Formats: sequence, structure tokens, C-alpha cells
Amino acid sequence: MAKKVVATLKTGDGRGYAKVIKMVKSPKTGAYTFKEQMVTTDEVKAFLKK
Repeated sequence: MAKKVVATLKTGDGRGYAKVIKMVKSPKTGAYTFKEQMVTTDEVKAFLKK
């Protein structure tokens, strides 16, 4: 089953996505949290600027 999933991600629209991880500081506690999201490669810079 894993081979089918990997094969489908390499063809078609699967190449146009990236997993982005952004570190965000909490204003309440001052601790850092990580926000993960799958975005298209065109929207990566816009996601990181938010």
C-alpha cells in the first residue's frame, strides 16, 4: 500500500505541495509552538510572512 501512495504523490499535483513548519511565540506565556501546514509551493513565502 505504501508504494501506491508514494507513486501517486510523485505524479500529477503531488509535486506542487510542501510541508511548512513555522515557529510561533505565544504572547501569553512566551513559549514557542510549531505550526505545520501543507501548502502549495507558490504559497510558501506568503505562509511564512504571516
